[in-house]
Amino acid sequence: MTQRHPAPKFAANDGVIEAASAALGGMLLASEDAVGEVNLTLDRERLVEAMELLRTTPGLEYQMLMEIAGVDYPSRPERFEVVYMLLSVTRNHRIKVRVQTDEVKPVPSVTGIWPVAGWLEREVYDMYGVLFDGNPDLRRILTDYGFVGHPQRKDFPLSGYVELRYSEEAKRVVYEPVQLAQDFRNFDFMSPWEGAEYILPGDEKAEGKVPEAKGAPSPVKADEIKKADAAADKKGEAKVEEPKTTDNTAQSGAGQPHPGNKSEEKPDDPDVMPTKKGGQNE
Repeated sequence: MTQRHPAPKFAANDGVIEAASAALGGMLLASEDAVGEVNLTLDRERLVEAMELLRTTPGLEYQMLMEIAGVDYPSRPERFEVVYMLLSVTRNHRIKVRVQTDEVKPVPSVTGIWPVAGWLEREVYDMYGVLFDGNPDLRRILTDYGFVGHPQRKDFPLSGYVELRYSEEAKRVVYEPVQLAQDFRNFDFMSPWEGAEYILPGDEKAEGKVPEAKGAPSPVKADEIKKADAAADKKGEAKVEEPKTTDNTAQSGAGQPHPGNKSEEKPDDPDVMPTKKGGQNE
């Protein structure tokens, strides 16, 4: 009989910060245990030394580097945070290690500890422009050759700087300045069925309810606008108290009553047709 075991659970955070503080000493600038995650902020200059201790110290033993991410805080003097996600296989526990930097100050590379960090650091450099000192191949990995700027920075324009397309004349892909076919539009999410505060197409025909400009918001609410089609329907209604009926042609004036069927011309026997000079049937 096959016995099923419950899925492994992550180890508790109890004692992790204390063990890290004892091992790192002055290299640990800040620590917190929030929403079930342990976050350690380290001195950037001593990052490699601290990572070695987090990997080899008994009770910590974070052997694997799972991911490196970047975060941009433009209001800070050191606007970038580089976040390392570490996993302890023996203890089944994860932590996040952070360092802060700016556009100029490089972050020591951890490729000497985890070779996989080579590509992960290239992604952060490509997206944020963070420099890594000691990376043997620090070049772009996600964007194209000659790309201008770093897309994940908060001050990078949404439309970018250049766009590429295939040119039939040049028979190759060419770069051109971005040209938008239309301006960015302002979308509103007000429901017209719940009383939108703007004029819908066709409502501008109502008297005194014309917006200031095409597409401009109107202070007039939808329930205050008098629909043109409703006004037309109201004008077309007939005001008749009693409907007029016609019982015979005398009332309508169309010809004589019972034309061609007068009483003196009607035979006694409807099956016998009279003749002008008389006949055997008369």
